[in-house]
This record gives sequence, C-alpha cells and structure tokens, in this order.
Amino acid sequence: MPTKYRFGDKYRIQRREKDHLPPNVHLTGGGLDVLICLELVEPTRGTAPAVVLREALEWIRTHRNELMEEWKRWHP
Repeated sequence: MPTKYRFGDKYRIQRREKDHLPPNVHLTGGGLDVLICLELVEPTRGTAPAVVLREALEWIRTHRNELMEEWKRWHP
C-alpha cells in the first residue's frame, strides 16, 4: 500500500495495488478508510471530517493525472 501523501500527522492517501474498479485511492488514518474515486474525485465509501476530506480532495485533484497513470500501470 504505497502512501502518496501524508497530512495532519495521522492521515494519508494510499494507492492499493490489488484494488477494484473504478480507479480509486484510500484516505486512511485516525480510524478512517474512505474510498475516493479518481474519475469523479469524490468519496464513494466512508466518511471523514470535512476539513480532512477537503484537504485530501484538493491534493487528489492536483495529482489526479499522476494517480490515474499509476492506476493504469498496476491495473492494465
């Protein structure tokens, strides 16, 4: 589970190699496991405090192309 980004001393964005469609990343830490769809850049499962989710989604939007390319390499 490569960590792509860490913030707030306990939260991280992770990509999982053997994951399912649609392309996604996970917001984890502090008891969270929020599935975030890379196509829509929005959560599809789980909840997080608004400030945490806002920072995570902003980072994902900025790095979406890179994350999608990685997804395609791991899930041909």
